[in-house]
Amino acid sequence: MRRLPKALYVVIALVLGLFGLGFLGLVGAYLFVAPSLPSVAVLKDIRLQVPLRVYTRDGRLLAVFGEKRRIPLDYDQIPKPMVDAFVAAEDEHFWEHPGVDVQGILRAAVHLALTGEKTQGGGTITMQLARNFFLTREKTYTRKLREVFLALKIERELSKQDILALYLNKIYLGNRAYGVGAAAEVYYGVDVDHLTLDQIAMIAGLPKAPSSDNPLVNPDRAMARRGYVLGRMLTDGYISKDQYQQAMAAPMTASYHEPTAEVSAPYLAEMVRDYMVSTYGDDAYTAGYSVITTIDSRLQPLAVKAVRAGLLDYDQRHGWRGAVAHVEVPLDSGQDDWQKLVADYGHAGGLFPALALKVENQDVQFYADGVGLVTVNWAGLKWAQRYITVNSVGAAPRTAGDILKRGDIVYLQHNDDGSWALSQIPVAQSALVCVDPFDGAIAALVGGFDFDASKFNRAIQAHRQPGSSFKPFYYSAALENGFTPASVVNDAPVVMKDPSLGVWRPGNYEGDFSGPTRLRLALAHSLNLVSIRVLQSIGVDYAINYLSRFGFDPGELPHNLTLALGSASLSPLEMVRGYAVFANHGFRVTPYFIQRVEDGSGKLLFEANPDVACDTCSVDTTGATQAPAPATTSAALAAVPPQMPQFAPQVITPQNAWLMTNMLQDVIKYGTGARAQALGRVNLAGKTGTTNDFTDAWFDGYNNDIVTVVWVGNDQPAQSLGDGEQGARAALPIWMDFMGPALQGVPQAPFIEPPGIVQARIDPRTGLLVSANDPGSIFEYFLAGHLPAKAQDKKKQSSTDLF
Repeated sequence: MRRLPKALYVVIALVLGLFGLGFLGLVGAYLFVAPSLPSVAVLKDIRLQVPLRVYTRDGRLLAVFGEKRRIPLDYDQIPKPMVDAFVAAEDEHFWEHPGVDVQGILRAAVHLALTGEKTQGGGTITMQLARNFFLTREKTYTRKLREVFLALKIERELSKQDILALYLNKIYLGNRAYGVGAAAEVYYGVDVDHLTLDQIAMIAGLPKAPSSDNPLVNPDRAMARRGYVLGRMLTDGYISKDQYQQAMAAPMTASYHEPTAEVSAPYLAEMVRDYMVSTYGDDAYTAGYSVITTIDSRLQPLAVKAVRAGLLDYDQRHGWRGAVAHVEVPLDSGQDDWQKLVADYGHAGGLFPALALKVENQDVQFYADGVGLVTVNWAGLKWAQRYITVNSVGAAPRTAGDILKRGDIVYLQHNDDGSWALSQIPVAQSALVCVDPFDGAIAALVGGFDFDASKFNRAIQAHRQPGSSFKPFYYSAALENGFTPASVVNDAPVVMKDPSLGVWRPGNYEGDFSGPTRLRLALAHSLNLVSIRVLQSIGVDYAINYLSRFGFDPGELPHNLTLALGSASLSPLEMVRGYAVFANHGFRVTPYFIQRVEDGSGKLLFEANPDVACDTCSVDTTGATQAPAPATTSAALAAVPPQMPQFAPQVITPQNAWLMTNMLQDVIKYGTGARAQALGRVNLAGKTGTTNDFTDAWFDGYNNDIVTVVWVGNDQPAQSLGDGEQGARAALPIWMDFMGPALQGVPQAPFIEPPGIVQARIDPRTGLLVSANDPGSIFEYFLAGHLPAKAQDKKKQSSTDLF
């Protein structure tokens, strides 16, 4: 047998020696880094940083809070083309290698030996996953060794599908988007299932340089990367030639998209954020909490629309304050130029910033931001009489030139019928709160015209005088103290001396006097002088103690007769809680807005268990006159209630609640709220409220199902809304615009009369009982056993003698 040359033996020996040294080196390297390798089990329970998401009661998105945007997806939720694109672009041998691409590492080693330069190479998806979760991005040999061994360890313990799911959820893709789910939303405003092939390739091209080469920062580089990904997909057989050509020809469609709220409730969403941070700390932004609120996705948009429409109507009544700004518009300019001119003026309350381009006799052509060219005809312009003061406007304009000129930047309103109208951001503000009276769930809440313009939540933070809308609470106290709806009180001038007020000469809104007036009529027509005498009769101290039953803090109420005119400072939320007592037959419920809280895995952390109104339940009413802390903060409203079923305290009798409701129905039938008859419903009750100098306007009303309070005013408490802007004019239309559609299709169930109510005929002039055949007599309701005297006994007891 022929012997091999000695030189060959030397070569073989050297190769075996080098192999042995390499193997020993590998073993040594493993032994060196193994103790510091983390457990792969951690990956299975890894907590991705997922933002806080807030939903309506039926699961529609209200808001997302958190610096990082991430939408975690299971592997089977990720479209196959997305998986193919990333594999083709980042790791073509992913499905075959054991976590490390040996050929790639060898290429990198050869390059280092030949050039002395480090280069990226051999970086598999598994190695990227190891680096993203456990390691730093420093370029050292030690870090690379740990990355290799950790990748091998991951591949032994996780499936390829699990590795891809973790990778595609973790990877940073630019513009605060972490993972492909968030990237689809950020760049295209859709979920991953609705991405096209060219969009998928664009996202798959981002890992190399997500901050500098994304389509928003560098469209050219991003398009080049998209082409590279599509080319790799074609080469590896993931797409056909036709698909490749079609995707390559597609235009770049990426743009920045905020998380799309399905329902607009930013003021309530901020209440949720405040509560979650105070409860869970900064983890609230990253732990993936989901908060399901009490907001009704049908009612909330109606509330937003009603508040905005009401404020715009109010604002137009007081005149045109002029353009927001004026710019020069070159004759040869085009849409790109016009867009730049309006770009600094944000949308507000559904209004569009717009640039006046062509002013003709009675119409104006505008460029509206985000829309393009629109024309406003005379119907949308003629309202714009020049504002002079809150109580005066200039002459009616005759042409569009009396209002605007080319280059004016203004706001436009897009009407329901498709037409456009000149508009302006209102100076006044409004709040609306709607609750379920039987458990206190807040179904709709609006804290102002536009959250981005002003984050002050007037629904819970604005404490304003409620005016006459406060009267029903101490009228209820009067009924408890022996008054009846038929009690006659003198509506006449009064001069009072009070240590805290001095000499006080209150008057009625209309400035006239009605003489002896039944309590029912006095409430319907909001007669101040009757109300003062009623409060004087029952006593301020008794009234304040009684008012605490409705949740009002006695320490926050004025201890003098101005209380009769609603001089307390109360929020719309406190008022809606009080009116809920009348609507639910006498129970005090606590408004709340969080239904439940879940962690990132869907585990239930909290579920509301509110006190509920229950007519047939046995309720301990001891301590009913002790007021709870006012629920005016997010933390108070969302406080975790006990998890035992419990009933709200009954703080007034069902008979008292029904009589008050019956009297408040007359406010709408023929009193200050008569405008609400236009809704065509017989089961509505409510009360207007107006303060001195028309600084605040209210309407507080309800039916069997919901209670809604509306406030209108300026953020500066002393600033008047203008002469005549009382509750019936400024606030009631908003209430109607909400309650009309809110109750559409809801049966008109009557307010159920409880046992213990009787009906009798009275003389409307004296409030005394008369016979059935007495001419001019009318029916009135009374508590059983509390009928007034008969007319023939009036010499012994006349209602008018009391006051």
